[in-house]
Amino acid sequence: MTRFTRTMLVAVTAVTALTPRLASAQDTTFKGITLVGAYDPTRDKISVVVLPVSGAYGDSVRAIVQRDLDYSDRFNVIAIDSADPSALRGTGTAARLNYQLFARLGAAGIVQITPAGGGTGLHVALHDVARSQVVNIADFPLPAAGLNRDWRMAVHRASDEITRWMTGQRGIAATRIAYLRGRASMRIIDSDGADEITVPTDSNPVSPAWNPSGTMLVYSTYGSVGSRLVLIDLANGRSRTLAAAPRNSQYITPEFTPDGNSLLFARSGEEGSDIYSIGLAGNEAPRRLTVGRGAINTNPTPSPNGRRIVYVSNVLGRPELYIMDSDGTNADVLTNYDFSENNYRSDPDWSPDGRLIAYQERLGGRFQIRTIRASGGTPKQLTSEGDNEQPSWAPDARHLVFTSTRTGVRQLWIMDTESSRVRQLTKSPGARLAAWSGRLTEGGQ
Repeated sequence: MTRFTRTMLVAVTAVTALTPRLASAQDTTFKGITLVGAYDPTRDKISVVVLPVSGAYGDSVRAIVQRDLDYSDRFNVIAIDSADPSALRGTGTAARLNYQLFARLGAAGIVQITPAGGGTGLHVALHDVARSQVVNIADFPLPAAGLNRDWRMAVHRASDEITRWMTGQRGIAATRIAYLRGRASMRIIDSDGADEITVPTDSNPVSPAWNPSGTMLVYSTYGSVGSRLVLIDLANGRSRTLAAAPRNSQYITPEFTPDGNSLLFARSGEEGSDIYSIGLAGNEAPRRLTVGRGAINTNPTPSPNGRRIVYVSNVLGRPELYIMDSDGTNADVLTNYDFSENNYRSDPDWSPDGRLIAYQERLGGRFQIRTIRASGGTPKQLTSEGDNEQPSWAPDARHLVFTSTRTGVRQLWIMDTESSRVRQLTKSPGARLAAWSGRLTEGGQ
């Protein structure tokens, strides 16, 4: 299958804080940075210390939270010696931290985590070093069994709330990424690269996509046995066929609509391909949105509000990005910044904040990741090393996961689009077609 066809809570119990929450208080500052207003997420990193955590899994809790804050690209995590936690106390009462010491280390905030509920929860306090006081405090439930997938996800949710306290925006640690490895294996991996599992699928799966709540995946199948759209309930692993393609045609590149009630997808056949929508009830015929008349229309991705759809079409003779209304009307080319018969632009993904569309473009014989404003304009090139394809946005509209050959084999990489920092997500070759989930609540998988 070509690149063009592709291809394509835990509940938080808040305790009354000693001062207003950092995310909402206009006068709250960390080390001179006003977090609401003057804080610039593209420039400023907040220096933070995560104190040692007691208990059977304390070292694991601390390591996960530190890594989550680091991977958010919003913090400078200051390492401290965990051998003697008592040395971090002041000379006054045992419950008071030595804020002067942390100020000398350059820390703006201190994250203090203690076990709660006999190991079934975490009590988290955030200290403002400049004010020498606690500014946020909350309790987070944990599953009884430690170190499993659900337990780690609960810790990730605590990390995301800590991020929200300090920046005003929830983190992305409590997310997962679905992808294909090789030609027949669908995997799910946590956003930090841990807890990878194999998802049972029908033969020849392609193009996984998450529903908004993270409880279901959809994918299409291809091959001589016919093409189908298949839904997986991740809570119980059960699958059902939503629709089967007519003879001599294929269903490709499915995507959920923002309300989670319908799917967008492309149907390809001998006379090109067009974009359709279908409800999840499965009792209605697909509704056709484009009439290609021999052209290839594929890769539909809805805007966050569901009113518009970006897709790929070669109606001009080469793959370009187009945007149309959700009912298929008012289609117009988006990537009109450089017309050339050699253009090849595909695999769009609309950022969750609605501002940008990420996509792949062939440049100098290789595919690279670019972004363009949804309103059009000059694109921004994000990659240059190796082949880089199939971008998918994180729910913070800042990070992208994509397939790259920069190490010689196809792996998944994550980029912070603000700083251009990249990190490798997968370790086994053949990873492709990644889809980043939304933030997962307690019912999300």
